[in-house]
Amino acid sequence: MAGSSLQKVTILGSTGSIGVSTLDVLSRHSDRFDVLALTANSNVALMAEQCRRFKPRFAVLRDTKAAEVLNSELAETGTTVLFGDDGLMQIAGLPEADVVMAAIVGGAGLQPTLRAVEAGKRVLLANKESLVMSGQLFMKAVVDCGAELLPIDSEHNAIYQCLANGATGHAAGVSRILLTASGGPLLRKPLDELVDVTPDEACAHPNWEMGRKISVDSASMMNKGLELIEACHLFAVPPKKVDIVVHPQSIIHSMVEYLDGSIISQMGNPDMRTPIAHALAWPGRINSGVERLDVTKMADLQFEVADQERFPCLRLCREVAERGQCYAIALNAANEVAVERFLNELIAFPDIPLVIEVVLEQTSETEVHTIDAVLELDAIARQQAYQMHGKK
Repeated sequence: MAGSSLQKVTILGSTGSIGVSTLDVLSRHSDRFDVLALTANSNVALMAEQCRRFKPRFAVLRDTKAAEVLNSELAETGTTVLFGDDGLMQIAGLPEADVVMAAIVGGAGLQPTLRAVEAGKRVLLANKESLVMSGQLFMKAVVDCGAELLPIDSEHNAIYQCLANGATGHAAGVSRILLTASGGPLLRKPLDELVDVTPDEACAHPNWEMGRKISVDSASMMNKGLELIEACHLFAVPPKKVDIVVHPQSIIHSMVEYLDGSIISQMGNPDMRTPIAHALAWPGRINSGVERLDVTKMADLQFEVADQERFPCLRLCREVAERGQCYAIALNAANEVAVERFLNELIAFPDIPLVIEVVLEQTSETEVHTIDAVLELDAIARQQAYQMHGKK
């Protein structure tokens, strides 16, 4: 039975891969954590299953019709079902919550994640797009509202650990940050065959189990470009201090090089439960359920330079990282539309960076001082990307 000493956890995006992994870790530590609230978009079956098992006080589905079905299914369970963006925002800022896992995919995660920050929660950030879109506005809110921000992306969580768990002044003495990248499923695919890549091929990641949007971002290396931008904000370093290194085995999750020549890395099997467990227990440690890494079997760890001809999204992201916030907003919006178009087989895989580049060319330098301005620019960029393919 839940007691007052238990940490109460809200999961924004509980039916996605990060949400499912978070619940797996929580299930191993029922003496420490209590699931307060779960949210998702429209997956009634999995949400109902999660609610029956973890018995949260609240569940939210953004889709109204799906929420009505869920409410009927959970009528006798004691879980209150809410719906829509209003329900999502209400749950994101629940006063009772100690920890909020922000795992909604894409720009849709910005407002609820920011709401958790504004409520002064410990926010476990698995939604890189919200920070890419709002940049310093987001980081300022973290400070002003007294929130704790712990990164969940395996790379940023690794960097956080290599920087002494984000200790004050952590950037002092840092020469560079090395973001590692698996290279995804298309790393060795001949360039002239990329035009024929299918959505299923792009989503067949060799090391990680992820949702389809994130899997396509991995195949295009857009995810790594977004992580570069995110790292600059999280760790207060300029883009020139962040390098991307392809590491196909996904064993070393990232590295930090110091001025004295030392390089500190964080290693582990490729399983998102490791960074999730780290952030849930921080500054302590708990069992994640991940199989232990046998270092005696690591005979061949490979590293190589990221090829920007193969991965043009990397070039676009690095260029955007040196420019104003409005370009990061446009980049993320255009990518989300392009990935959606690709998954629906309306454009070819190599068209993804082409869509992004055209939208960036149409973007004018604009100062961004409010979240409303972020959302307005996001909407404009999405419309521009959709119009390239006839969707109004």
